[in-house]
Amino acid sequence: MNDIKGALQSGNTDKAINLCQQALKNLGDKDKEQQVDILYMLAVAQRSKGAIVEANQTLDTLLPLAPEHSRAYQEQGYLYLLTGDKVKATLAFAKASKLNPALLASWQQLSTLYAELGPASGQNHATQQVEYLTHLPTEIRGARDLMYEGKLALADKVCRRFLQNHKHHAEAMLLLAEIGMQLKLYHEAEFLLESCVEIHPAHINARAEYVKLLSKLGKFSKAKQQADLLLSKQADSQPFLAAKASAMVGIGEIEAAIAIYQDILKTRNDLPGIQLLLGHAYKAQGEIKAAIQAYRQAYKIRPSFGDAYWSLANTKTYQFTDSELTLMHNQLNNVALEVDDKIHLQFALAKTYEDRLQFEQSFHFYQSANNSKKDCIHYSQDKLEEQISAQKTVFSRDFFSAHSNLGAADPAPIFIVGLPRAGSTLLEQILASHSMVDGTMELHNILGLAARLSGSKSGYPNVMNEIDKQYFRRFGEQFIEQTQSYRQGAPYFIDKMPNNFMHIGLIKTILPNAKIIDARREPMACCFSGYKQLFAEGQEFSYDLSDLAHYYQSYQALMTHWDEVLPGFVLRVQHEDLIDDLETQTRRLLDFCQLPFEANCLEFYKTKRAVKTPSSEQVRQPINANAKEQWKHFAPYLSELASVFK
Repeated sequence: MNDIKGALQSGNTDKAINLCQQALKNLGDKDKEQQVDILYMLAVAQRSKGAIVEANQTLDTLLPLAPEHSRAYQEQGYLYLLTGDKVKATLAFAKASKLNPALLASWQQLSTLYAELGPASGQNHATQQVEYLTHLPTEIRGARDLMYEGKLALADKVCRRFLQNHKHHAEAMLLLAEIGMQLKLYHEAEFLLESCVEIHPAHINARAEYVKLLSKLGKFSKAKQQADLLLSKQADSQPFLAAKASAMVGIGEIEAAIAIYQDILKTRNDLPGIQLLLGHAYKAQGEIKAAIQAYRQAYKIRPSFGDAYWSLANTKTYQFTDSELTLMHNQLNNVALEVDDKIHLQFALAKTYEDRLQFEQSFHFYQSANNSKKDCIHYSQDKLEEQISAQKTVFSRDFFSAHSNLGAADPAPIFIVGLPRAGSTLLEQILASHSMVDGTMELHNILGLAARLSGSKSGYPNVMNEIDKQYFRRFGEQFIEQTQSYRQGAPYFIDKMPNNFMHIGLIKTILPNAKIIDARREPMACCFSGYKQLFAEGQEFSYDLSDLAHYYQSYQALMTHWDEVLPGFVLRVQHEDLIDDLETQTRRLLDFCQLPFEANCLEFYKTKRAVKTPSSEQVRQPINANAKEQWKHFAPYLSELASVFK
């Protein structure tokens, strides 16, 4: 690799081409990442030599292997310029700069091309980006480039080294926070952004990122406050108005949020993303017809908008027409389709064919969609096993004997845990139909606390044995205080974050009187239902059947551990039992939560409240047993699961 780079830098293109071709021959298909790197350098060398046809052929080989390779599109742009096709060159440079906004060369080319071809707004934006990148310190521009190329560890290292010599540099703090978000180090990113906007209150980009992160963490009240600060500077900013509306949906101010989205669309009716957000708000409120209208309008504005089709499919009730099905296939065959749009379209097509009882075709698209998604993420079964093992080791019987009743005594929280698609939304809706219980959402507070503790020297959960015991009460009180904004005044409230099953030991320590309900579903049904779902974020294990089976078994093993060390602390509710005998299981559920029986809980589907999970429409209908064995239609394709769950 270094020899190839050296030949390119010295202008010896023939040598570089020969070295690339020999390296590809020796490599074969062993290392995809290295293969992509060599193909890119080969294309550069071929273009430099003037071998345009060969360079294009090389890129045609590269891009199917790495469809989001920004510099490959930049090379395409240069090749189009050499042949005089400025329109295609513009499209290629635009694609490159979208994938990697730190590509200064692409922005410079776009500034020139837009000046000649238009539009003026494109030229203004490109010129602003050139000016922004040019004025960044060289190290930070380089680190930004590394981040967009997915080299997060190296970007992090460069950024931290720069901050050592330039303490509190705004752009460096912002970039380090963005890297942290990609690494899912949300607590560190939050601290950086909070510090950045305090030190640099006029830094618009940092505050905008802070709003996004607060919303991602479920801190919607704070996100709304920060969005208002942005709007005090730019009152008509469509992105800032949308950010405020999204935060308002999060805290239940849905009517007001819908009004904001509608006001934006009165000014600009060509914004598919706003139509999508409007649809989500309507769906959360239960206005499904209005949601469908907004989603359909979104794809009419941008026919390749995969998320619009998936959002329609994800209502679980919408039936695509034949013309819509044809449109989706046409978009999927578009060679310029974005990877994210492709994934959303594949999931939507899979659901469409399932509804039409064409199960072989449906599974083909489910499999393609999951494979496409898995290529975009990094999931490790080994890492999960390490996490499970650490929980079992730290949270032993001896630990709980030494840490009993140290946390906050408030009995208000009811946690529903388990795997996604295991029936937790139904349990939440039943409980939220009780006059003494507030339904909230999937709260991030416990996950956030675990992330904060992970930043300690010993790491989480090991640090639990080292913390001053007085802190556990504080942690519990903080949880109660931070979740107050999601409640409506009832004495009890629900946190439905399924991933909290990993942190039951932490919950018991800081909130000893909380209630924990384990939503359990038959493994074949649960795993395949997860495989069919495209999640907004997280749940990386769900895009591979082997990973799903391993995750389910790991979850079972940890829940068995909690039963052993905390007998009686967790109530297991089997989804199939709930479907078969709603009243018996509901009474059992209410008894566990020490709540008197209320008939409203049996008519949960009549309860009006915001529901933001994929099951939102299903829990607004009476119990339906049809979904119990839907997976059996796909049994011929699920041998990988069946071999585990015999």
